Amino acid sequence: MRFLSIFKSAERSSPPTGEEMMAMQALIEKFMKSGHLLSTEGCLPSALGCRVRRDGDKVLITDGPFSESKEVVGGFALLQADSKEEAIALVKEFLSVAGSGECELRQLYEAPALA
Repeated sequence: MRFLSIFKSAERSSPPTGEEMMAMQALIEKFMKSGHLLSTEGCLPSALGCRVRRDGDKVLITDGPFSESKEVVGGFALLQADSKEEAIALVKEFLSVAGSGECELRQLYEAPALA
């Protein structure tokens, strides 16, 4: 089963420290070697992004930063796990390295294989 983990936290005003980067890199390497991590990326500050919203025929574009948000998306991971419980365990380990925040964990739809 594949799961999408979306990490949300308060936006930082400074980049991660060298120590934080090394700890995260070690976790990424561990998860990649075990086959649990398929892909991951971190997001740049919301000041460099925008939100695009459609309501009927109207499209509204709002440039960042998103000061009205308590939390912003900080990154994502595409995980491979045998169960939801295993995916939760992986996310808990990630949060022990990433620090305060939350991960929204969503199982991805997998179309049946065509025979």
